[in-house]
Order: sequence, then C-alpha cells, then structure tokens
Amino acid sequence: MAAKIQIPDDLKKDLPQNKWGKILGATPIVMTVIATMLAGLASSEMTKAQYDRSAAAQLQSKAGDQWSYYQAKKLRSAVAHNTLDLLAATSDVTPLAADALPGADAATLDALVNNKVPTATPAKLDESVNAALAAVENSQPETEITVMLTKIKDVTLAESLMAAKEAANAFDQATKSINKTSDKLDETLMAGDKNVFRSFSAARLRYTATRYDAEAKLNSVIGGVLELQVRKGNISAEHHHKRSAKFFYGMLAAQMAVIISTFSIAARQKSFLWSIAAAAGMAAVSFAAYVYFYV
Repeated sequence: MAAKIQIPDDLKKDLPQNKWGKILGATPIVMTVIATMLAGLASSEMTKAQYDRSAAAQLQSKAGDQWSYYQAKKLRSAVAHNTLDLLAATSDVTPLAADALPGADAATLDALVNNKVPTATPAKLDESVNAALAAVENSQPETEITVMLTKIKDVTLAESLMAAKEAANAFDQATKSINKTSDKLDETLMAGDKNVFRSFSAARLRYTATRYDAEAKLNSVIGGVLELQVRKGNISAEHHHKRSAKFFYGMLAAQMAVIISTFSIAARQKSFLWSIAAAAGMAAVSFAAYVYFYV
C-alpha cells in the first residue's frame, strides 16, 4: 500500500488550525493533480487538432478529384461542341429522323432526335450551405466565410454532400441507357448510309456536349461541399490548437503553484507562500474552466 502523505508536526504549527489551514496543507498535492489534468487536456486538444488537420487533408484530396472530373467533363463538352461546329462547317448535316434509329427506346429518340436530355435535378441543400457556397464562389472575405461555416453543423454538411452525390448518381442512371444505345447505333449506322451516319454523329455530339455540361455542374456542387468540409475542418483544428495552448498555460500556472508550495515547506514560510500557491491554483482552475466552456 502507498504510504499516507503526512505534513510534519512542526510545519503544521505554522498553519492556521482551521479549514483554510487544511486547504493550504493539501495545496501541493491538489496542484499536482490539477497540473496533470491540464496537461492531459492540452494533449487531448492537440490530438484533436491533428486529427482535424488530417481529415481535412483527406477531404481536400476528394475535393480535388471532383474538380478534376469537372474540368475533364467541361473539356470533353468543349471538344464535342468544336467537333460539331467543324462537322457543320465542312458538310451538309440534315436533321436526324426517328426511323433512322432502329431499336432505339423513347429516351434515346428524345435525346438524339428532339435534343431532350434527361433533366439534371440539382440537389436540395440547406440554405446555410447554399449561402456558404455562394460566398466561396464570389470570393468573399475569409472572415465572413468562417462565420458562416461555424454556424453550420457537421451533420448538415454531410447530408448536403450525400444529396449532391445522389443527384449526380440519379443523372448518371437516367443517361446510362441512352449512352449504351448510342454506342450500339454508332456501330450499326457506321456501315450504312453516310448521310444518316453524319446526321446521327451530329446529334450524338450535341447530346454528348449537353450531357457533359450537366455532369460537370453536378460535380462542381460535390466539389464545393467538400471544400466547405475542408474549411470547416481547418477551422476546427485551429480552434483545438488554441484551446491546447491555453490549457498549457493553465498547466504552467498549476506547476508554479506546486513549486511555490514546495519551496514554502522548505523555507518554512508556509502561511504566505501557500496562500500564493492556492491563489495560483484557483487561477489555473478558473482559466481552464473558461477555456473548456467558452473558447
């Protein structure tokens, strides 16, 4: 069993023989416990800051992927538009007739003959998320964006990201059969009438450009929400970093109380120096409580 901590009798005589005297006598032990607690809190906050930084870096990589998809699809759309312009400038392109597409379903006929691409329904995001996206797009000051993001809950951003992905997946599903049928028609019509194939190629290019534009817009929303998550993660990391620093200052104050009280025992100036130690300890506890609840 651990030995019970006792204050020598000759030192007890210099302490007030009341409750305050007992508190002063326990100061070194209490301050040691408080210093250890604050050191743990400082380390915990630093760990949270490092975790948020790491998570934000992973989200930044995902956001980069979405912006890469956006750029690639906008580029493909531009290539399709340019090819269509070149085809129209170098040859006579007649409107594509429905009877020229044997076996095509209604969706494919609408897309190629009537130029009606499936609607890319945008995701329904929270108003606060839409406001933050607009602020980033318009390059508003970082301080304003930070204020907006601090008011948005993590779960709200997660739900917005899920909604944006579902909107993109829904459009992919709506165009999947058209893309598959167009590929088959391309192989079939290539060996037939050149005028029909030319009209089909023009219609397909027009559909492809429109599709890529819609997909790029949906990808930009996903990338934008991921960027908001990155910013919010960095804001949280900075917040934990500041809390860690302040808890560390509180730990230093508590350790100072331990040192002063230890010196007081050695110098037999207990009443005055222990009072200073107790005051330092109270200041450390109060400061830690302030950081924990309000910072």
